[in-house]
Amino acid sequence: MLHTSVVLSTTGLGALYFISAPAAGIALGLGWPLAATLAWAGYSAAGLIVVIIGHYARDWMQRKFNVQPNRAKNRLFWKCWEKGGLLGLGLIAPVTVGPKVGCVVGLALGEKPVPLVLAISLGAVPWALGLSLATASAISLVH
Repeated sequence: MLHTSVVLSTTGLGALYFISAPAAGIALGLGWPLAATLAWAGYSAAGLIVVIIGHYARDWMQRKFNVQPNRAKNRLFWKCWEKGGLLGLGLIAPVTVGPKVGCVVGLALGEKPVPLVLAISLGAVPWALGLSLATASAISLVH
């Protein structure tokens, strides 16, 4: 039987600390596919909320203070961004900065909201599956 508290805990942990969410879901009795899905859903929802709020905040700040990102080609950061871009941010954010900071970085760099949310959300899929499968495999070895 699936308890609401288990679903909310796994989803909420996915939004707050993604790396531990699949393992926590499995520890709470979920199967690995559901634990991965709920962790991913929480992670994606956190990114979406930040993009919705941040998009309007960024537009307001750019109008108010006339601020534009300075893409200096000789800076290491911009060299990395040119190579990895939005796809790289989406793939690395789940295990580094998370969805909230990843979305703030993307918005600050002038990315459009829909591609940013898609990149952040889809970049978490392999991590959610991998972390869930690793946890399930480790538990099956013990039993």
